Amino acid sequence: MDIAAARSGTRTLAAERRVTILGATGSIGTSTADVVKHEPHLYRVEAVASGGNAEALARLARDLDARFAAIADPQSYRELKSHLSGTGIEPAAGSAAIVEAACRPADLVMAGISGASGLAPTLAALEQGRTVALANKECLVCAGELFMRTAAAAGATVLPVDSEHNAIFQAMAAGRREDVRRIVLTASGGPFRTWALDAMREVTPEQALKHPNWSMGPKVTIDSATLMNKGLELIEAHHLFAMPSNEIDVLVHPQSIVHGLVEFRDGSVVAQLGSPDMRTPIAHCLAWPERIDGRAQRLDLARAATLSFETPDLTRFPALALARSALEQAQGATTILNAANEIAVAEFLKRHLGFAGVPALVAETLQAALARGLCREPASVEDALSLDAQARALARDLLPEIAAKAY
Repeated sequence: MDIAAARSGTRTLAAERRVTILGATGSIGTSTADVVKHEPHLYRVEAVASGGNAEALARLARDLDARFAAIADPQSYRELKSHLSGTGIEPAAGSAAIVEAACRPADLVMAGISGASGLAPTLAALEQGRTVALANKECLVCAGELFMRTAAAAGATVLPVDSEHNAIFQAMAAGRREDVRRIVLTASGGPFRTWALDAMREVTPEQALKHPNWSMGPKVTIDSATLMNKGLELIEAHHLFAMPSNEIDVLVHPQSIVHGLVEFRDGSVVAQLGSPDMRTPIAHCLAWPERIDGRAQRLDLARAATLSFETPDLTRFPALALARSALEQAQGATTILNAANEIAVAEFLKRHLGFAGVPALVAETLQAALARGLCREPASVEDALSLDAQARALARDLLPEIAAKAY
């Protein structure tokens, strides 16, 4: 790379890149759009896709001059078509349209659809041999072995977007993979890091949605509050970096400045630091293996002053232990964990389940699934979605019993 040219602001990528954004109207999608719009000469948007909100999707498609816009809700097709009338942007609707968006010609697909619904389109992108910037951790939690096997067979590249996994990815570049002793994911601890267990039983959705550091969608924010998000990331890290559970640690780091650490066999520990802003790992993935100017606020360590770390409290935050146990159990247990958690979080947000009932429902669902012989490793998308559906049904059946208990 020409350092002088880079410092002068000249474009640094070798060629214009075509980008598709799945989950375009969510927090990852809008952050990706912000980075792309800041570098209009480096990127061309091929397709954008979202679950709903036709007006917002159409507005984003126009702003990014996308060629194709897909919405998962078939009932929203007419509205999307109306908003895109005269733009030359092709509208489409339904689950098949989301997969079509993922398969259109692109150099990089930003996989930002949250939940298990992102599995099919993200796998479809992998099957095309695309570079996939993965922000949907559920793909690896629901069908990690299938996902990574598909990527390898198609010659696809998987780039981690989650700030913690992106940090590990960058830090691992400091040495050889065989010299890595362990990796450490950091967690902010969420809004209830210092709360007593009794007080946590009375937590409301409004309180749980107030994350101290990050601006994220409601599902991820609640997962952060229960520490389930870190549990899902532990499972994700296992698949991304081929690391066993006992070589993946979690530290609570309230400042959210150190995003991940890698310890090498000689005792060296390499960490990646940055402001708590998803636009940093997004910019890293969009430009990889090169670099572009970021949109996040520059890190000022003197202003941050103190960086502290502590061990997670698994008594107050049992979700993290549940996730590790599911990973070590294997045989589809993580698929069941994720499905039950999605049901639990949705019911908590509807006030049908207490905050402490979220991990309780997940735990009961895992036990019931094991007792009924449901646990099996998904061999296909259909297998994963079938197991996901069975686990959701089981969680719904158990919901009244768990909701009635005082945890």
